[in-house]
Amino acid sequence: MSKSAFPFSKKNYRFMWIGIALIVLGFTIIGLESAPHGEGFLGLTLGPIVVLSGFIFEFFAIFAKDRKK
Repeated sequence: MSKSAFPFSKKNYRFMWIGIALIVLGFTIIGLESAPHGEGFLGLTLGPIVVLSGFIFEFFAIFAKDRKK
């Protein structure tokens, strides 16, 4: 069993960057809301769904195992 200097594989880091991008995109969508206090569709529905999907993607990225042996 070879020990890597990094705790995750290249695949994990790629998934983490995608998750971070989704989180940033979600908060950007929330910020684009033209209604006051973000009370429209973008601020209350679409943005939080994208942010939540980003956090779920991050969870998956941390626990994903490399299938190589």
